[in-house]
Amino acid sequence: MTAGFFNRIEEFPSDQVSRRMQTEDQAGARVAAKAAAVRMLASRASLKQGATATTQSRGRAALNLPGRTLWHIPGRFGIARLLAPSVSLRCVIFHDISDTESSLTRGLGVTVTRASFEAALTFLTRHYTPVSLQRVLDNSDGNRLPPRPVLVTFDDAYASVVDFAAPLCRKFGVPAVFFVNAAFLDNRQIALDNLVCHVANSFGLGAVNNVVRTIDGTRRFDLRSLTEVFNLFLPAISLQARQDFRAALLLRTQISEQDLAGEAGLYLTRQRLRDLNSLNFEIGNHTYTHVNCRSLSDSDFEAEISRNKAVLEDISGMPVRSFSVPYGSSSDLSDNLAAYLQRTGHEAVFLAESLANPRHGDLSRLNRVSLKARDDAEFFSEIEILPRLRMMRNRLSDVAKLRRKASHPGRIN
Repeated sequence: MTAGFFNRIEEFPSDQVSRRMQTEDQAGARVAAKAAAVRMLASRASLKQGATATTQSRGRAALNLPGRTLWHIPGRFGIARLLAPSVSLRCVIFHDISDTESSLTRGLGVTVTRASFEAALTFLTRHYTPVSLQRVLDNSDGNRLPPRPVLVTFDDAYASVVDFAAPLCRKFGVPAVFFVNAAFLDNRQIALDNLVCHVANSFGLGAVNNVVRTIDGTRRFDLRSLTEVFNLFLPAISLQARQDFRAALLLRTQISEQDLAGEAGLYLTRQRLRDLNSLNFEIGNHTYTHVNCRSLSDSDFEAEISRNKAVLEDISGMPVRSFSVPYGSSSDLSDNLAAYLQRTGHEAVFLAESLANPRHGDLSRLNRVSLKARDDAEFFSEIEILPRLRMMRNRLSDVAKLRRKASHPGRIN
């Protein structure tokens, strides 16, 4: 990365914007009495999403109610700090930036329109200070980061990031990290998630279930949605079973993977990855084939993690210093994996559980928020309010567990 570029972009926001941030924080103290009302609203909002599109829409509206309410109150950022005053770095995650979905992405919930992405960048540069990964690494304690720092990231190897996202990031002066699976570069293979989507959209979910039953001999799975495929089935099977599932999907549907990948052009080519690197995007590791890391044994780390790192470094000519856990779950970040990542030069590790990052947080467990907002009030809710509420919820849950353990010292949980 060129230092001059990052020096320019990290001056955002201007002194005027920084003063506005301070004014908003100070104003929050004057309206602190409203915090109790906000907490009451928050307690009424469910922190779980629904299973259907309609339920999800209603659930999102309920989740965003506290944030939408706060957005129209002077000193809103100051009030947010009352919920969790120690929050520092905000991290956001995007995947596919496109105005249309294809059979390979429909149902994944990873596509954001260009207009929505530009709206997100407008909001972020107006109310936050975009920072580079380098600046995060240089200020691991969070104390020397600028006001309301935010790091923008992208997961997977979607070509739309180069087509649409990178030019907009350059326009707004926003640095970013792009986490890539090298197996899918040059569009010769299809990532399993995209393949499952294509089969479900083209042949029906029943075709997916038929293949699941051949892999899962116990017939314990009766999957009713793509969400259940990704959240229940895939995390529960071994790496070998995952490979067998992929092969069986292709065989059962008679899909030519190379033809489908080539026609779709969903992923970056190696040359376009080089172009992205030249636009001052930092390239990060996302495993070679986008696997659930809980399915990896220690002997698999070399093939999925070190191999991917080496290929990406060879293409970009730059060191790969960060790792994004596929699917973003902390359940996939075992102690053995964390130790391996540290030994192999990964200085920052990212999850995607939409939690706030504490000021003195651990660079090996940085959380990110997936943005789905439609307006500024929802952006505020998704970035500033809901992550803090989830962090508070988790802390209360941990306290409750400790109390139960203390009251029943002989009980095995």
